[in-house]
Amino acid sequence: MSDSVYTGNAGEDAALDQGWLLGHFKGPGDPRHSDAVEVKWGVHPRGDERAEWVRGEERTAVLVLISGRFRVELPGRSVVLERQGDYVVWGPGTDHSWCAEEQSVVLTVRWPSVPGYAVAGGR
Repeated sequence: MSDSVYTGNAGEDAALDQGWLLGHFKGPGDPRHSDAVEVKWGVHPRGDERAEWVRGEERTAVLVLISGRFRVELPGRSVVLERQGDYVVWGPGTDHSWCAEEQSVVLTVRWPSVPGYAVAGGR
């Protein structure tokens, strides 16, 4: 296998890094390291929610529902994703939070990949 190729399982690999599969936080030399983009496979039990709002967002993001029912909170509105493939996109400067209304799996892609948005000890 080439050093520039990685194969894995999103469900298994996601458990190792709070769901994140690709981004600046992966080690140098790891094909999953990127300063350009982040990818997350989020598995959320019913009632799971972000511990606090992301404020001062600098990235663009797309969140796609794989299964379940998932609510994204944005300034002045809530977006409920309930059919497989439903998605929401928000851009830089858009504060946000989320809640899993049912057991949910979501795929999130954010760009660029920059440090500083982790909630201490949580999501």
